[in-house]
Amino acid sequence: MNSEYKPDFGKFKLAAGKFYGDPVLDKGLQTTENSKFYAISSRFKPFSNKGKTLVIQYTVKHEQKIDCGGGYVKIFPSNLDQKKLSGDSHYYIMFGPDICGSDTRKVHVILNYKNKPHPIKKLIRCKVDGYTHLYTLIIRPDQTYKVKIDNEVVASGNLEDDLDFLPPKKVNDPTVKKPMDWDDRIEIDDPNDVKPEGWDEPEYIMDMSAEKPGDWDDAVNGEWHYPRVKNPLYRGEWKPRQIDNPNYRGVWPHPQIDNPNYSPDYSIYSFENISVIGLDIWQVRAGTIFDNFLITDDEEYAEDFGDETWGETKGPEKEMNIKQIEEEQARERAIEEKYFEQRFKKKLERKTQSGRDRAVKNTVTKAEL
Repeated sequence: MNSEYKPDFGKFKLAAGKFYGDPVLDKGLQTTENSKFYAISSRFKPFSNKGKTLVIQYTVKHEQKIDCGGGYVKIFPSNLDQKKLSGDSHYYIMFGPDICGSDTRKVHVILNYKNKPHPIKKLIRCKVDGYTHLYTLIIRPDQTYKVKIDNEVVASGNLEDDLDFLPPKKVNDPTVKKPMDWDDRIEIDDPNDVKPEGWDEPEYIMDMSAEKPGDWDDAVNGEWHYPRVKNPLYRGEWKPRQIDNPNYRGVWPHPQIDNPNYSPDYSIYSFENISVIGLDIWQVRAGTIFDNFLITDDEEYAEDFGDETWGETKGPEKEMNIKQIEEEQARERAIEEKYFEQRFKKKLERKTQSGRDRAVKNTVTKAEL
């Protein structure tokens, strides 16, 4: 269902793109308008992943070599009003690639906890080569997770460790202070280094070569003073050179204690009434294709499904793209060769005509003579 929250949302179409592995199987939702927000969603029977593994999987193809735009999906609760879907809509999970220039090329993993989104602290790089890629997020009841791209694990860990859901388990002991004689300076001033004589020159000096303007009126302009200019002898603030500190003891290890504000929560991974998957994205350059959406509790099934869909068409898709590039290069070479051939012919014709004109001129000259 398309959102009606804004009248100027971008439009999707069903397409396989300019190159594909199968013209039918590779058809997916493709963005069609540049510099637009997009919002579309699909509802399914509500369920809870409490006590179960949750797997979210889909494919993304940025065939337009996207320069700035989202390619992620969001999972919503059953109370979402799909017609009002927007960037302000409450969601459970946000997962997938996001690209903007060369700085932002990452995979988002954001989980909502107590009505607040918590992004993963790890940097997970996404694919940017223009081909279709399979993205998979696995969340287990033991509160571990995996992120896979093309059925290969690219990140894994514990939700509590890698997302800031809870206060830290340990904190610095406030009753313990760093010893007064603890030296944590890596380098110190060299006591044998002495400031050179004549170092202390002022940064600015009077320009004694300047002359008071003839039309200067002290009564109107005030008393005239020599202008200040940069002193060529100024060498800046002197600082002694640094040497290794022989008394360096390293960073003081502040003793840790159990955090009294920490309380474990073994339900971070679970969500109730999961019921909608949607795309809520912005794209500067349109053309991305989304396909093969899957939500399941079976990791093996998800991997097999990925192999049977994306895995079957990825090879032919790449072959078709390479063939198209080679054909385009051949056409460009043919056009270029034709262009230079025409230029050569014209140049040859001008040269031949010029020779004829000179022959006629010489004949006339001889006759006149």
